[in-house]
Amino acid sequence: MKKETYLIILAFFSIYVFWGSTYLWNKIVVSEAPAFMLAGLRFTTAGLLIFFIAKITGKSLKITPKQLRNSVLAGFFFLVYGNGVFVWALNYVDSGFAALLAALQPLSILLLMRITQKKGLKPKSIVGVVLGLIGMYLLVSQQEIAMKEGAVLGIGMIFTCILSWSIGSLFVAKADLPKNFFITTGYQMVSAGVLLWIISLVINEPWSFPNTWSTRAQISMVCLVIFGGIAAFTSFNYLLKKVSTEKVATSAYVNPVVALFLGWYFLDEQVTLQSMIAAVVLLSGVYFINSVKKNDKTTLRKPWRRGRG
Repeated sequence: MKKETYLIILAFFSIYVFWGSTYLWNKIVVSEAPAFMLAGLRFTTAGLLIFFIAKITGKSLKITPKQLRNSVLAGFFFLVYGNGVFVWALNYVDSGFAALLAALQPLSILLLMRITQKKGLKPKSIVGVVLGLIGMYLLVSQQEIAMKEGAVLGIGMIFTCILSWSIGSLFVAKADLPKNFFITTGYQMVSAGVLLWIISLVINEPWSFPNTWSTRAQISMVCLVIFGGIAAFTSFNYLLKKVSTEKVATSAYVNPVVALFLGWYFLDEQVTLQSMIAAVVLLSGVYFINSVKKNDKTTLRKPWRRGRG
């Protein structure tokens, strides 16, 4: 097996398992700290750590003005809006439920591709879209979910986060960014962290310091920075350049399984029978989206990679 194949497998493990765990970690910390301050602290710390590691390992931090602009824009789509607002929404919905909503991302990407790139949907992709819509209906139509205070607002904002992340995925796949995926991640995180700090100050969030948090929240924050931040996001950027965007987006199907289990085990979150059925329907879409033939994948990637120059 080639070295690149091993790296791709390891990268998929990272975005599947580590990102699936971030719903739990974020839920724990956001119960003790304001959302945008939390996200700003997380990404600024992770980004600076990346720059430090890059410096001591002799990697160049050079970046062109265009690459810097693209990094800031990608950081906004993924981390400022896509993640910062998502973490805020966790104040109103359970972590496992939020992860299931995030499974809409692959469907969102397919529809955006259809609109912006004039790409027709493959038969298997159409089946995936249909299953996804059925799963979403089963999930959000539960009366016990809709009756929770703020649940409708939280769900609505999560949908906008999914759209932002999908737009960012298509943008990064063709954007001119630093060739080193580790450095790319660092610039996206630091720029997003600064923007999140500014937003937190503007909306006057009541800041708190990690030394005032519980041990559980402190450990969760460390996991968010190292595993959910540096490891998973670097893997994500790497995969966007190596495989089709639809395949990378299948992490949104696997993450809910991890999140549902962890939310149930550590936070005593309720997992209803209807939620389990919805999860099965959504996860079945992995096969249909992830079974695109090799020649189909090549066709999909060509226009995106052209943007690398």
